[in-house]
This record gives sequence, C-alpha cells and structure tokens, in this order.
Amino acid sequence: MTSVADGTGVRQAVVRRVEPPDAARMRALRLEMLADAPLAFLETLAEAAARPHAGYAARIAQVSTGTHTAQFVADPGGRLVGHAGGTAHPAEPAVTVLYAVYITQSWRGSGLLAALVETVGAWSRACGRHELMLEVVVGNDRAYRAYQRLGFVDTGVRLPHPRIPTLRELQMRRPAAPPI
Repeated sequence: MTSVADGTGVRQAVVRRVEPPDAARMRALRLEMLADAPLAFLETLAEAAARPHAGYAARIAQVSTGTHTAQFVADPGGRLVGHAGGTAHPAEPAVTVLYAVYITQSWRGSGLLAALVETVGAWSRACGRHELMLEVVVGNDRAYRAYQRLGFVDTGVRLPHPRIPTLRELQMRRPAAPPI
C-alpha cells in the first residue's frame, strides 16, 4: 500500500490491490475510463455498461489475489480515482504487461501515475518478473511523455491496435524496479 498526496496536501489516496468489496466502485471507474479514453482500452463503453454487476464482482475477485494477474486502484476513500493492472506476459516469463492505466482527470499530474506504476512494479518483482512492458496508441503523446518520465523506453516495436485496425500501438519497456 502506498499513500499519495495530490500536490496541494489537501487530498490523499491510497494505492492498493483491488479487493472484492470494490466491485461497484471499480465498475464506476471502468465506465469513466471508457467514456474518457475510448481508444485506450479493449472494450467499448456499451460493452462494459451491459456487463452485469456479477461479472465485475467475479473479475475483481479473480485479480485480487495471485501472481498471474493483478489490478491496483487509487482510493481516496470515496470514488476510485486511478487504476493500473499487471499480467504475466504470455511468451516472456520475466515480463509483466502493464494494462488499463487510468487516472481521473482531476488527479492527473498529482504523482498518482508513478505510484500506480511503482505498485505494479513491486508486485511484478515479488512474482519474479523484473521488467514492465506496455503499449500506447501512436499519437497519444501525453501518455507517451508521462511513461517516458517514469523511465519507460520506446522499443521501436509497432503493432496494430487490437480493436481498430487503422490505429497502431507502440511498445515501451523498463525495469520493474523504479529508475534511479
């Protein structure tokens, strides 16, 4: 668990692994994520909205424990304000894929992104995986620069977007331990 202040010292959020009681708040955050950044995630707002609460609850229960996949949230004590997931790379046993990273607009620039990434990195290291990898839609310069500031390096690999064939994604990597 990590605590993060928003820079003003007024608001604080705890970054922690998601827990089964978070299902309803996680559903609300997921819908916000998809409304705010529809190209960044692998489902549509309509698909997510149609999923019953039991589907969210089952997913949260699945990722709340274990070493294959985990989700982490930023919790200020009310509505969740950030999310990042990590999953074992299917072909590279030493790599965790960082996915579904999102910060609520009013918390952007607060240091929350770094706290979420470092929390996924710590979990990854504890699972024996010492590298983080992520993909960003080409042209999402804000995300690209934010990940660069956190030590991620563009690998030069470009892949088709999994849902929109006209878009490309770029791959970035860094050690799971924070850069010095």
